Amino acid sequence: MTITETSTLPALDDRPVWPALRRGWSRRCPHCGTGKMMAGYLKVADRCPDCGEELCHHRADDGPAYLTILVVGKVVMALYLAVYVMWEPSPYVMIAVCWSAALAMALWLLPRFKGALVALQWSRRMYGFGDDA
Repeated sequence: MTITETSTLPALDDRPVWPALRRGWSRRCPHCGTGKMMAGYLKVADRCPDCGEELCHHRADDGPAYLTILVVGKVVMALYLAVYVMWEPSPYVMIAVCWSAALAMALWLLPRFKGALVALQWSRRMYGFGDDA
């Protein structure tokens, strides 16, 4: 291909990454930003109810769970260490506080990481999201 020829491939800039990630994080359609991406807690809808964008192509697999474990583990261990060093509470208090924090963080973060990962795949046209033609 010479420099003067034009490519028939779609430009990747028509689906910017950061707006798509923000929409995915808020569990909204990465295309329109208004439709709900999730049909349940972790189930991704087959298509956006507002714009009709197909979302069934995603391959999130274990990515959201891995990211959730990574973030929750780091934050809870820092919390555990800080609380222990400052107040030296009993082990039962430490278990109750840290397990509660870990559970709450994991339940809150998991669907958001999944939405962001699906939006990233949509933005980069991965796994069938680029078959517009």
